[in-house]
Amino acid sequence: MNFLTIGHRGVMGVEPENTLRSFVAAQQAGLDVIELDLHLSKDGALVVMHDTDVDRTTDGTGPIADKTLAELRALDAGRGERVPVFEEVLDAVRSPLQAEIKDVAAARALAEVMNDRDLVSRVEVSSFHDDAVAEIARLVPGVRTALIASRYGTDIVDRAVEAGAATVCLNIRRLTLEVVEHARKADLRIIGWVVNTQDHLRLVRALGLDGATTDYPEIKRTGRFTA
Repeated sequence: MNFLTIGHRGVMGVEPENTLRSFVAAQQAGLDVIELDLHLSKDGALVVMHDTDVDRTTDGTGPIADKTLAELRALDAGRGERVPVFEEVLDAVRSPLQAEIKDVAAARALAEVMNDRDLVSRVEVSSFHDDAVAEIARLVPGVRTALIASRYGTDIVDRAVEAGAATVCLNIRRLTLEVVEHARKADLRIIGWVVNTQDHLRLVRALGLDGATTDYPEIKRTGRFTA
């Protein structure tokens, strides 16, 4: 498989993260996959935002779960962008997507959209939470899943296998050759995050990873020349 470059929340290094503007920029830059994050609004909409609250990325305050979609729509998500819902991203870009879910409830809402719109071939689902990965796999036949980890050891491989994930997405600052070898023995793909410098890119290529999640579109252009 070719080395994949995955746009982190679009291209969050240059555009407001998790906005349609950021996703379109990632597609135009030629990134192979676009990563995004999903939460449920108070009224059950699949809202595209990373944090559990709106404080950091909008001009509002408070938890997403306490706000209706209409209330979230009224916020500025950066440069005049509005907080999108997942279905809008599906229509705004053609790129493959990696959708990160935060819990089992989000898994169930996402499963409904994936089954309705036949998205198994286009959307890979990722999560830090083993139970969310297992739930989406139960609800969406054939879905591709990934388990994410920031602090981990070789146990992440066993957890991924148990949850039925085909991929592990790993913080490169803690990545070791031992973890890579363990993952390969289990036939898992390995994606490194967040890869924003040439040194980081050289590391993921030296370790033979399958791809890199990045904030910057330049990684796509330079990645193909880095041994």
